[in-house]
Amino acid sequence: MPFYVGLDLGQSADYTALAVLEDGIERNKDGGTEKYLHLRHLERYPLRTLYPDIAEAVVSLMRDERLAPNEYDPSTLRYFPRAPELIVDHTGVGPAVTDILKKKGLSFKAITITGGDEMHCVGRGRYRVPKRDLISALEVPFHTGELKVAGDMKLWPVLREELLNFRRKIDLRTAHDSYEHWRESDHDDLVLATALACWWVRRQRGRRIIRAARKPVGW
Repeated sequence: MPFYVGLDLGQSADYTALAVLEDGIERNKDGGTEKYLHLRHLERYPLRTLYPDIAEAVVSLMRDERLAPNEYDPSTLRYFPRAPELIVDHTGVGPAVTDILKKKGLSFKAITITGGDEMHCVGRGRYRVPKRDLISALEVPFHTGELKVAGDMKLWPVLREELLNFRRKIDLRTAHDSYEHWRESDHDDLVLATALACWWVRRQRGRRIIRAARKPVGW
């Protein structure tokens, strides 16, 4: 049950938000298994919170032993702690905050959000990702019911409202998608924090499938 932490970094007039997502497998009513995503935690930092304070809070969360459950490794016949993965918005103020996270010894994936239509890996752990890909990674499991939400989560109504306020607009000149709010005063920090985690989960699942397909068949 690996955990993924999405961090959307806001500027002075925007909130910085964090989402913790669990990727797991559970038994269904037919006796088989199915994958699920569980949104375990949402956090929104007060406006004008200093970035070093945000970084300190993120470091504390990432080192929480509850986010590093033991997993069984059949190759070694041993259990080992599976560390959570951090996915950070690297757009805008991102580089300034990620520098602080690096100095504190955290590893993470840095995502620059674009208005294009293709994802690009631009370096080790660094990606340029279209905003529509991020939103789609959240919309699909949300609408199919794969994404489950902890019932006592205080910010869940706020995230749900952000989702309802989103609309997709096609720029006919470029054929690119852009995502706008119904009202300029709306925020999208919780949506993007959760979407960052969902996007990385989907990418990791795809890589696991590819590795399994390439594994040689034993005789």
